[in-house]
Amino acid sequence: MSRQPRGQPDAKAAKRRHLGRGHRGEWLAAWALRLKGYRILARQFRTRAGEVDIIARRGNLVAVVEVKARPTLTAAMDAVGPMAQRRIEAAADLWLTRQPDYHKLSLRFDIVAVLPKRWPVHVKDAWRGR
Repeated sequence: MSRQPRGQPDAKAAKRRHLGRGHRGEWLAAWALRLKGYRILARQFRTRAGEVDIIARRGNLVAVVEVKARPTLTAAMDAVGPMAQRRIEAAADLWLTRQPDYHKLSLRFDIVAVLPKRWPVHVKDAWRGR
């Protein structure tokens, strides 16, 4: 059995902390959206195509939200690159096709940046889907 040298972080513990921080960020982002009048329809919606952190609705608008916990707003925005956007769009398309009123709905792609010691920043229409 190999032992971790003293003073070096355990990789599994680091991953658990990272996932915990992500889940806390998503929880906080969901509450911020609720307070803005959105109804949370799904969290961590997973498909083979990709994952959507939060799907929220207000009226006929569906916000597909990527949550990023980063030190700055710029870092959060930069963390959602073109490949991530395509995966999120593909997952959102699958979710949308399962909705009975899909033809009435408008889809928008947002980012909620969870920043240190600040209320989450909601960036509406962060990118345009295909």
